[in-house]
Amino acid sequence: MPEHRPAEVFERWESRVRSYCRSFPVVFDRAGGHHLWDTTGRRYTDLLCGAGSLNYGHNPPRIVRRVAEYLLSGGPVQSLDLYTTAKAEFLRRFAAQVLVPKGLGEYVMQFPGPAGTLAVEAALKLARKTTGRSEVVAFRGGFHGASLGSLAATTSPLLRGAAGTHLPGVRLLPYDAAPGDPDPAAALEYALLGPGRRAEAPAAILLETVQGEGGLNVASRPWLARVRRIADEVGALVIVDDVQAGCGRTGTFFSFEHVPELRPDLVCLSKSLSGMGLPLAMVLIRQDLDRWAPGEHNGTFRGQNLAFVGATAALDYWSDPDFVAHVRHLAAAVRDTLRDIVAELPEGIAEPAGRGAMSGLRFADAATAERVRHELFRASVIAETSGDGRVLKLLPPLTMSPADWREVGGVIGDVVIATAGVPAVTAAGAAA
Repeated sequence: MPEHRPAEVFERWESRVRSYCRSFPVVFDRAGGHHLWDTTGRRYTDLLCGAGSLNYGHNPPRIVRRVAEYLLSGGPVQSLDLYTTAKAEFLRRFAAQVLVPKGLGEYVMQFPGPAGTLAVEAALKLARKTTGRSEVVAFRGGFHGASLGSLAATTSPLLRGAAGTHLPGVRLLPYDAAPGDPDPAAALEYALLGPGRRAEAPAAILLETVQGEGGLNVASRPWLARVRRIADEVGALVIVDDVQAGCGRTGTFFSFEHVPELRPDLVCLSKSLSGMGLPLAMVLIRQDLDRWAPGEHNGTFRGQNLAFVGATAALDYWSDPDFVAHVRHLAAAVRDTLRDIVAELPEGIAEPAGRGAMSGLRFADAATAERVRHELFRASVIAETSGDGRVLKLLPPLTMSPADWREVGGVIGDVVIATAGVPAVTAAGAAA
């Protein structure tokens, strides 16, 4: 593969904080579906998927068309929290198509601004306001954002170290299924109900059902149900951060639908909510907890009407039974491919990780995972590593066809097996 250095303008004028471009050092020019093209015309299969913000692929025509029509019609783009037809239509559709059918009809929607971290900030703030308590419990391996409130619940040493100040108000405990933790549920009970409890109970317990940035750790149904019971016992709210795992990424619209016992009090959504990568975040609030005074929490860009239009158009996917079934089939296909790849490797090299179309491979060491990521890029497949660097994270668009997944799955299998030192001839059936 020829080397394509990014144009010098980025290195001269953009901050050193940029990161993804260092792993994928080309300049992209076009995008469509599950593909990206660089300025040389080389095509890449995108399994980074905007870090989960492009669940319907790049520039999905049905969404782009609706957004373009709205923009050309002269509809307001920025409206603070004024009433607009675009927001009204989204509220109606989301309530009727998602909330009510899923038993969440008692929730209301808050739009805190354009980013997932702002949804988490609003949820934490409201939990503290409604309970009158200050501390929040979160879990090791969690990623909830990089603004100071949500960063206090994020465990990345790199991000926490950059804060330059103390990050108070959050108690970090072991997460279910995290490698090396003997009994996370017992640790939670000890901290909140046993000798480890503090004088003041927590305002909330904040969690992801699948930790994306933490390494595709998956919480079990019994553990999640136990979290709910403990929260009820101490009078704490349960906040589910579904920013990355939501909007169908794990096989259902919300990542917690398979655990009816969890019943979150607050749900944070963003990333793929707008349908095409436009910035939009939302907090679902159980109506009896909606105790905000008017203007008590705000944000200039909480009325992004292009994102409302895109989000409404994205709901068309979820009204199509064929698409809903396809998402389940894709999730199963991804897991089958990963199991087949692992079966071709020497024991202990790697194991499947994650759930649904939010899955990947957890390698025994970070160096192998990074070599695989690098070789995949050389093979025109874009994917990132997560957690402690040992996990190759794969986020295919939910619109990807089975045939396209089998094709890229074959490439992944060949690269993984070759990189792990197994003769490439054994890779032939890796993604069958």
